Amino acid sequence: MNFIKQIYRSYRETQKKRGREKKAARQLRERVAFYSQFLKHDQIAFDIGANMGNRTEAFLEIGCKVIAIEPQQECANYLIEKYGENPNLTVINKALDKQAGEQDFYISEASTLSSMSKEWIECVRSDDGPFAGVRWDEKVTVKTDTMDAIIEQYGKPTFCKIDVEGFEYNVLQGLTQQIDALSFEFSMGVIDTTVKCIDYLDRLGPTEFNYSIAESLNMELPEYVDKNRIINILKELPNEKTIGGDIYAKKIS
Repeated sequence: MNFIKQIYRSYRETQKKRGREKKAARQLRERVAFYSQFLKHDQIAFDIGANMGNRTEAFLEIGCKVIAIEPQQECANYLIEKYGENPNLTVINKALDKQAGEQDFYISEASTLSSMSKEWIECVRSDDGPFAGVRWDEKVTVKTDTMDAIIEQYGKPTFCKIDVEGFEYNVLQGLTQQIDALSFEFSMGVIDTTVKCIDYLDRLGPTEFNYSIAESLNMELPEYVDKNRIINILKELPNEKTIGGDIYAKKIS
């Protein structure tokens, strides 16, 4: 009987593993299809706040030269271990800010929620926030650089993904030139920061915007709109801290 149970348990584990692999393969295909609207083979992509690299993986699959920037040592090590043999990948174990130096970094029990923004942490862990009950018990000091400095060293990206848990405006202030396209995360709980990001990008040069909700990889608007329109649209969304997603910004040629 024990032998039969072992066989059954092994079968179930194999099926679960196959299910996870199929799901991961499907998600990769979806990300590749989505980001291919911004990127082509041999172009440069920045993954700022790379974490465990699901966007890095998609950019590499497209055939891009990927600069993955991740301040958490454990995550940076994982990226190197998993993708490090790919000559198109460079991993930078730093955070980005409006200036080079050092910054306090608050470590969450979930690596995807670690952040340098106290305001964002207080928002999302409040009773009506999306991560109520999550803890940020550890604080470390990390080295910072600017996006301009990374561009000077590695070249200007065709597309840049910024996902830094509420610290997006600081990252953007380290950029003083337009790039073709980028995305940055937004949360309705700190919508004023999102508005600052949109204003800043538009000051760098004529820019149009769209947005997606959560991890949908679907643009909510049928076409890109100007700064004032995207700000009005965001302000019309339900003012709930659990609502968020990504803003997409494209340079108007």
